[in-house]
Amino acid sequence: MIQEPITGKVQLRMDAAALNAFLQRAFPEADPEQMARVTSVAPGRVMLTLPTASRNLRPGGVVSGPTLMSMADTAAYALVLAHIGEVAMAVTTSLTIHFLRPCKPGVLYAEADLLRLGRRIATCDISLWTEGRDKLAAKATVAYAIPEPAAA
Repeated sequence: MIQEPITGKVQLRMDAAALNAFLQRAFPEADPEQMARVTSVAPGRVMLTLPTASRNLRPGGVVSGPTLMSMADTAAYALVLAHIGEVAMAVTTSLTIHFLRPCKPGVLYAEADLLRLGRRIATCDISLWTEGRDKLAAKATVAYAIPEPAAA
């Protein structure tokens, strides 16, 4: 059975601007020009972009696997935070990726869909492409552990 993304059942706690600001604060050593940017947020979904450059390419002139995995992980992190708020210690528990075709250089897009948002684990489905949504370069499933709220 294929899991359908969650859409209208969850409430947002952060928008694109808040997520981008948080990511820059959380990763202060990263060059903001080289970071993925959240471009849109909706219940159950976020979109990110990353302009690729020579540093993102592997021999053969295609976007490297580590770049695609990093983008998938960043998209899942942004998606989870959009729904639970600024919880810096939400961490990846698993990331499974399938490389479907060589990813040509250009703007890398990631669309993340929330499959399940539990109290302790969130599961996300990520699609990655540069040439068009109909030509996916990779597909990932990412799970995030959500820490228990601090005792008051």
